[in-house]
Amino acid sequence: MLTVTEAAAEAITALTAEQGAGSEQSGLRFALQSMEGDGAQLALSVAPAPEDGDRIVGADGGAKVFLEPQAAALLDDKVLDVQQDDTGDVAFAVLPQQQSA
Repeated sequence: MLTVTEAAAEAITALTAEQGAGSEQSGLRFALQSMEGDGAQLALSVAPAPEDGDRIVGADGGAKVFLEPQAAALLDDKVLDVQQDDTGDVAFAVLPQQQSA
């Protein structure tokens, strides 16, 4: 299942509040946009609530991530984090989960 880092959770909370969707039901939604060869394009949006069939990842009363079923399958073994670029802008990053030895 997709893991959400604490930094990503804080960014999601800030983003949903900034977008005016800061209710307890709102969250960040991943949906499959297209499949191309070995890669997939995912659409990312702030959603006021999950859609039918979405898998919900997140803590009670905290940041939520909604995963459209095909996106959930693609992100099942990934970690959602945030990274800061040289200009200070923050972007979400999907990374492989670290395998414990």
